[in-house]
Amino acid sequence: MALFLNEQEVAQLLPMAECVDVLDEAFAHAGAGKVDIKPRSRIRMPGGFFHFMAAADADHQVFGYKAYPSFAGGAKMIVMLYDYNSGELLSCMEGGRLGQIRTGAASGLASRYMARADADSVGVIGSGFQARTQLEAVCAVRDIKRAKVYSRRQERREAFAQRMSDQLNIEVTPVDSAQECVTDVAVAITITSARDPVVEGEWLAPGTHVNAAGGNHWMRREVDEATVLRSAVIAVDDLDQAKIECGDLMWPEARGEFRWDMVCELQDVVAGRVAGRPDDQAVTLFESMGVALEDIAAAQLVYNKARKQGIGQELPF
Repeated sequence: MALFLNEQEVAQLLPMAECVDVLDEAFAHAGAGKVDIKPRSRIRMPGGFFHFMAAADADHQVFGYKAYPSFAGGAKMIVMLYDYNSGELLSCMEGGRLGQIRTGAASGLASRYMARADADSVGVIGSGFQARTQLEAVCAVRDIKRAKVYSRRQERREAFAQRMSDQLNIEVTPVDSAQECVTDVAVAITITSARDPVVEGEWLAPGTHVNAAGGNHWMRREVDEATVLRSAVIAVDDLDQAKIECGDLMWPEARGEFRWDMVCELQDVVAGRVAGRPDDQAVTLFESMGVALEDIAAAQLVYNKARKQGIGQELPF
């Protein structure tokens, strides 16, 4: 019978370091041609949108999808995981916490391959729910000593700094501007809902790695054209999805300043076909749209651990 897992159970079974590692495996499978990813599709509804995204991993022997509405009342995400050979439903799990953790883990994975080996500082623009796991993930792959955070509301960034300082046992400092946040850090993170860029390329020190993780719509941008053009390596989690969702790249492409052949996929970096960091002075950029491969990889890890530990509720089918 299939297993149902709620948000609390998923979070309990999905520590960040393990999630980064399982995504590393999944993108290596993609690099070996063992994965099929279907980009997110959206259906406009009277009061919002319905989103659907799917993937299959032959080496992990699973396939599945994530589906969720986004209406004024928020989004309720469900991930469905199936056996690759039999088509049997393995698990239905709530996907909010899973999505938060795997989104952070994708940035952690990119940072593992694209940030300097000696990276010890992070700047985070954004202080919401998703920003927590972005910082946690980078700390999981690099020996981070200090971090800065900026968001528009002072009380939000101060609360984030206190929370993450306590959680990660590092110094997290709230700052008063986006420029101050990303100047002189080894890893810069954007995790916002901004429509206009919050990072300018001229602010970035040589050797900075940028994780742009907040925008997955052509109308939203987090980094400017100068950031894109300064980047020696630009990686996306899936090229087909980036071409319909990545405003950071779609805008300069439409102006003739950028071409899609200037981009590689994260699977190419993980598989070793593209060097994620050509040298210590290069600026590198990861554009994270969020793909279903990440969801099913994380979901399989959760499901396998739940079975072993006797966690979850059996469904009557």
